[in-house]
Amino acid sequence: MRILVVGASGLVGQHVVERLRARGHEATTAARTRRAGLDHVLDVTSADAADLRPLVAGHDGVVFAAGVDDRSIPRRPAYPAFHRGNVAPVRELFTAAREEGLSRGVVLGSYYAHFHREHPDWRLTELHPYLRSRVEQARAAREAAGFPVAVLELPFVFGRAGDRLPNWAGPLDRWARSGWPLVAPPGGSAATSAERVAEVAVTALEEASGADLPVADENMTWHGMFSRIADAAGRPRRVRRLHPAVLKGLLRLTGVAHRFSGKESGLDPAHVDRLLLRELFIGVGRPGVLDDAIRETFRR
Repeated sequence: MRILVVGASGLVGQHVVERLRARGHEATTAARTRRAGLDHVLDVTSADAADLRPLVAGHDGVVFAAGVDDRSIPRRPAYPAFHRGNVAPVRELFTAAREEGLSRGVVLGSYYAHFHREHPDWRLTELHPYLRSRVEQARAAREAAGFPVAVLELPFVFGRAGDRLPNWAGPLDRWARSGWPLVAPPGGSAATSAERVAEVAVTALEEASGADLPVADENMTWHGMFSRIADAAGRPRRVRRLHPAVLKGLLRLTGVAHRFSGKESGLDPAHVDRLLLRELFIGVGRPGVLDDAIRETFRR
């Protein structure tokens, strides 16, 4: 197959390109950030379907590995910014793909969409603009495409691609290497590796899957995750318990600061403790399988 990968300079995008080529497929690369070997420099958020048709023409499928993540804190109201970054681009890209006769696609999304399906009573799309954009992203891609689009629902992703690391890794790395104590609340998260995401993405393309695909290899408590990160960073030490009330207080202060500055987080600080204090686990997991990916992420 010939596959267009949008967001190919990112951590997961680079792994997807590598896996496609290793399996005998041809990959065309496009991204906002110029890198050696990139075929097209493109800000997909400023392109419409007509602009994108020449880019997608001649391909069998497309991967959307770009978008805005939950670290972004735009001006209030936040949702329009997340819509511009996550929903509108896939609508235009997959409209162009349909018009050019492509037959399959993959969108890299968020595991919060999985929990939205499993627990509608959590009201995730009502409370958190970022999560609403991820759920609507999947819907927009499929409605625009008219062909099978697999949505990979990703948790924490460990790994490295050259100098590219997970977006969240920098702050945790600095914290783990600092002299500050490590603290963790109850709860935890599923996790995976960039290599595993690429494997699932390419398989979905080969099978022309249109499924929602939660991708998880391990389920980690926050305590266990922070301890393993400290070990990988070369600063092993005890991780102390953070009382839920302290976490809630800190998050509420963060929300006050955002309101004072006219900004709004994609994950509402007034409600995000309900997520952080839960065990956001998927499946049974395979303890220890991510040891190498964690070490790779936090090595110097």
